[in-house]
Amino acid sequence: MPVQNIITMKERQVNKNMNILNKEKLSHPKTKIKEVFRIEDPETSNSMGEFLVTFLPPAKAKKLIFLGIGSDRSTGDSLGPLVGSCLEELCASDIYILGTLNNPVHAVNLMDRLQFIKNNFSQPFIIAVDSSLGRAKNIGNIKVENGPLVPGIGVNKKLPPAGDIHITGTVNVGGFMEYLVLQNTRLGLVMRLAKTISKGLVLGLQKHFP
Repeated sequence: MPVQNIITMKERQVNKNMNILNKEKLSHPKTKIKEVFRIEDPETSNSMGEFLVTFLPPAKAKKLIFLGIGSDRSTGDSLGPLVGSCLEELCASDIYILGTLNNPVHAVNLMDRLQFIKNNFSQPFIIAVDSSLGRAKNIGNIKVENGPLVPGIGVNKKLPPAGDIHITGTVNVGGFMEYLVLQNTRLGLVMRLAKTISKGLVLGLQKHFP
């Protein structure tokens, strides 16, 4: 099948899901809606940006906060802070950024950062980003879903949920020796995921705040 036809089919599916999401917001606001994007698709950032707009609150109604969860000391776990640093470089002024390579948000300080948000922002809208482990066929997937992220599940840690919506990137296989797997994840893949996600976020913000 030609690449153009594949992209067109993907756009139709995203538009279909966005229509479903808008209907669900009115009738069942807690219904889970998600979309999965592939890193190989050249249109992923654009499609992701379009999909993100459907989740965002009315312009200026709430302060948007990016929460990148992960550690800069583990390649596979560095997706969240890498996206945060990419957003800083892209000058995403419409969003408050927490979680970068220089100031990561991880298991040790997550509670403190959530408390900081609670103390300093009135009804913020949080976009949480984290890496995930999964099946080999899902490596390179980017999932966007409404509702909070529950970090640490892949490595059997109990951490508080975070985010009004969340984005995860599958960086490697899960199910066995997760810490070692994260340590031995290819940096190139994590960087590609981070750049794609950050670009999608910026495109979504530009559409939401024209």
